[in-house]
Amino acid sequence: MSHHRPFRPVNPTRTGRAGRRRPAASRPGLRRPLRTALVGALAGVAFIGSGTPSLAAPAPPNPTDDQIGAAQTEQEAAAAEVGRIAGLVAAAEAELERVGIEAEAAGTDYMIAEEALLQAQSVAEQMAAELEAAAAAVSAAEARIAQFSRDSYMNGSAASTTAALLDAEGPAELIQRAALLDYVAANEVDVLDQLQVAKVVQANADSSARAARDEMAAAEEAAQDAKARADAQLADQQRAYAEVAAQKATLEAQLLAAQIKVLELQGARNAYQQWMAQKQAEEAAAAAAAERSAREAAEAAAAARNDSSGGGSGGSGSSGYATPFSGRVTSCFGARWGTSHNGVDVASPIGTPLYAPISGTVKRAGTATGFGLAVYLLGDDGAVYVYGHINDYFVRPGDRVMAGEQIAEVGNRGNSTGPHVHFEVHPNGAMYSGASNPVAWLNARGIRVGACGG
Repeated sequence: MSHHRPFRPVNPTRTGRAGRRRPAASRPGLRRPLRTALVGALAGVAFIGSGTPSLAAPAPPNPTDDQIGAAQTEQEAAAAEVGRIAGLVAAAEAELERVGIEAEAAGTDYMIAEEALLQAQSVAEQMAAELEAAAAAVSAAEARIAQFSRDSYMNGSAASTTAALLDAEGPAELIQRAALLDYVAANEVDVLDQLQVAKVVQANADSSARAARDEMAAAEEAAQDAKARADAQLADQQRAYAEVAAQKATLEAQLLAAQIKVLELQGARNAYQQWMAQKQAEEAAAAAAAERSAREAAEAAAAARNDSSGGGSGGSGSSGYATPFSGRVTSCFGARWGTSHNGVDVASPIGTPLYAPISGTVKRAGTATGFGLAVYLLGDDGAVYVYGHINDYFVRPGDRVMAGEQIAEVGNRGNSTGPHVHFEVHPNGAMYSGASNPVAWLNARGIRVGACGG
């Protein structure tokens, strides 16, 4: 091409690249290396028609550092409160043990006092029996004295012992009277002594029995009071222990809930980080695959240019055609949801080179409704080739291009869901109608796309 091409107008949707001319390596008649560097990073793989991203699973929630920190603070506060209450529980347990032992001791003292009372009652009963026997002895002595007094009265108080013996009528009576006088003389004092002893024993037994009963009753009452106080203290301490134990159980439940919350937030954070790592790995793998495809396509295009410069054919055919794009086919030609998809979508990173499939003339290059930016090339074979959603273009209407020459680069403009090129073929030469299956068209001309059954 010998004439000078004017600069194209500034692209309002692209800053810093406006008026950029075709790379020197793309001009016809010159042997230049292809552009191999990829521009930008892979933002995702486009699936026109399906709209499915490479990671179908949505991103899990990612808790903030403030949320995790607040949950950890809540957990630490709950743990501190549980520790404090645990100390109270331990103290209550120790106090409960102490009053329990005291209550047991008081119960033992009460049983000892009760047993002593029973023994005192037994002694009292024994002494009561002795008192009864003493009383009977007193009664018997009193009866004998009364009998002797009656006999003395009836026989006369003035009768002497000699008179009583001389008054006897015979020897038998004399002997009887002498025996009586001896008995009275021998037993009078004895009976009186027995009477006095019996009265003393009676008084002592009654006093001892009464004192024993009173002492043991007092001991039992004191022991019973001590036991009642110990039982009351034990009941109070049991209630106090139950209260702090219940508080401890409640706080432990709160601590468990706080721990679970921290684990949930940390688990969500870990899940998000794992998802991000997986996403980055998939994106890196996709970028590597796209870069590999772009490199292979560039090598094939370079071979095509070499062939065409020597008068041979382009691409893998024998009629001067070259591979126009590189990447992965994501949507084929045909009907889609009640409308028609007039081309094939090929996903590649932004900046991946796009080449002319055959020598021809640029009919249109610039903004295009739906495509954002597009290039329309009328090939020497009479077909129109369309490149849509491009990021930038390096030709102007009227330019002549050769097969395998770079004319644009992959983008994500217009109605696009990810970096890709929308490629159409219109065999009848019309700019906007008469689209045919581009895969079948290219395959028939030795450019193997290998997708969509073309």
